[in-house]
Amino acid sequence: MAEKSRILVIGGAGYLGKYIAEASAKAGHRTFVLIRQSTLSNPAKSSVVESLKNHGVSLIQGDIHDHESLVKATKEVDVVISAVGGSQFADQVKIIAAIKETGNVKRFIPSDFGFDMDHAHPVEPVASVFGVKTEIRRAIKAEGIPYTFVNCNAFAEAILRTFAQENAAAPPRDRVVIFGDGNAKAIFVKEEDIAVYTIKAAVDPRTLNKVLYMNPPANILSFNEIVALWEKKIGKTLEKTYVPEDQLLKIIEESPFPKNLMLSIAHCVFVKGEMTNFELDASFEVEASELYPEVKYTTVDEILDRHV
Repeated sequence: MAEKSRILVIGGAGYLGKYIAEASAKAGHRTFVLIRQSTLSNPAKSSVVESLKNHGVSLIQGDIHDHESLVKATKEVDVVISAVGGSQFADQVKIIAAIKETGNVKRFIPSDFGFDMDHAHPVEPVASVFGVKTEIRRAIKAEGIPYTFVNCNAFAEAILRTFAQENAAAPPRDRVVIFGDGNAKAIFVKEEDIAVYTIKAAVDPRTLNKVLYMNPPANILSFNEIVALWEKKIGKTLEKTYVPEDQLLKIIEESPFPKNLMLSIAHCVFVKGEMTNFELDASFEVEASELYPEVKYTTVDEILDRHV
């Protein structure tokens, strides 16, 4: 496990990808990011690009749609990690094709983060959008490519910085909207911790051809529990509006994309509790905080402290 690898991150200038690339470099792996010319010349991405360089990440100009550049980059590495966004989930077949052609990749981690679609029963449109992840999993297995599938559950900062409140820029101080009865348990993992766990799993023989779940015990909380924590920190009781499931489903049906996508994810996570309504199968499913107890993950309580 201490052996260092050559790791390629595709989507390494994106929201989660930048953390993964930096975690890889910090762990001492020779790290590459496949990056488009349009990203390199985008002023909005300049700080991310500079940060990657400062961490010792090698930038390889290329594109997921450019097979030649994809094959060239893949030839350089032992591990490929995809962190592409939702609009490119289906395009990961191109990564699979490149890996198959080069034949030297020892592990592929697709952009399969978030919650596990194999254990969920979501409504549309998330059923179709995220269902592509399941198709990619099947394609990887069909091609015999060694893999680790990563389910990190909820991006903690992305949720907790606004409590998933519409048009909010900060956590609520007066009132909060809660979907369902607020009692369904969800799992929150800070983005930097997701990256650290992912890099550890990428080179760990115990995770080969298995599904890695990130279920840090202190971060398995209901929305009501999170609101109660926040109220204690700010010394104030929030006005709560509960949205019943039938009302939420109607809003989803009547809302345009991407609002309906975000709400259908909320329905799956915060109403149905589909991050936590199943037990792991030890034969092919493993849990990150058990495998890597040395990682001091950030708790929800600590994240909320920073927003007070």
